[in-house]
Amino acid sequence: MESYVERPPLPGLAGVVRTVWIQRTGEAAYVQRHLPTGGVEIHFPIGGHPQLVGPLTGPEIEVIPAHTTIVGVRFQPGTPPLLPTVLDDLVDQRLGLAELGGGSVDRLVEVMARAGTPERALMVLQTHLLLEFRSAVRVDPLVVEAVKALMPWHPVDIDSLATHLALSASQLRRRCLHAVGVSSKVLQRTLRFQGFLALAQAGAMATGRRGADGMAGLAVDVGYADQAHLSRECLRLTGLTPRQLLGGDIDRCACGHEHSASYKPFLATRSRPPLRV
Repeated sequence: MESYVERPPLPGLAGVVRTVWIQRTGEAAYVQRHLPTGGVEIHFPIGGHPQLVGPLTGPEIEVIPAHTTIVGVRFQPGTPPLLPTVLDDLVDQRLGLAELGGGSVDRLVEVMARAGTPERALMVLQTHLLLEFRSAVRVDPLVVEAVKALMPWHPVDIDSLATHLALSASQLRRRCLHAVGVSSKVLQRTLRFQGFLALAQAGAMATGRRGADGMAGLAVDVGYADQAHLSRECLRLTGLTPRQLLGGDIDRCACGHEHSASYKPFLATRSRPPLRV
């Protein structure tokens, strides 16, 4: 039976990993539409070769074979998974993890293949990442602060953010390209759309500002000018209209997958006070 269930990461990874998951395909191949999230992902088929999916700027369509089990990790923007390269080299790329990690990845593949269950394999992968991050932290603190400020709930001007961080706009852009893979403006747009998906997947009610309800209300709540603005961005980032993506209903994802471990922490940032810039 086909399924996809997201879970919170181990507590020690909470600052660098947004969510982990287990995906199983059934009797038939499954067409997966990967969307931009602002972060990179590791896709680890049990018994297969792990891949790193770089920061996406548009949809990536993958056909996953039948009877496949994948464990995955989605990183927060600005928290590169110990890569020997800058992330703007990996935008819209899918690479074998062994090409980047060498012998340690080969050993990890062997250990995960012996794990016995996907749940244990996911724990092995997270434990490996936790040890790696403890021994080699390479996170740009200014980019981490910028990512927090660029969350959709409190729109911020990019130039004002750069000034707040004691950077020029070009310096902020360059540091985001290095640590995130995309510019601060592209990241802001990506996170804004992720905010809309979080509201929709959580079945959130629109606040009713400007007299807007339903899809239009959620669009305004997350920072779009109006529903038409949301529709244009959705087409750009996913290749579909909002209703096509959500199956015609704004209170659940059409695919029927369990996304709560991803959207609940994302929505938790909604109540935080805006960064003063």
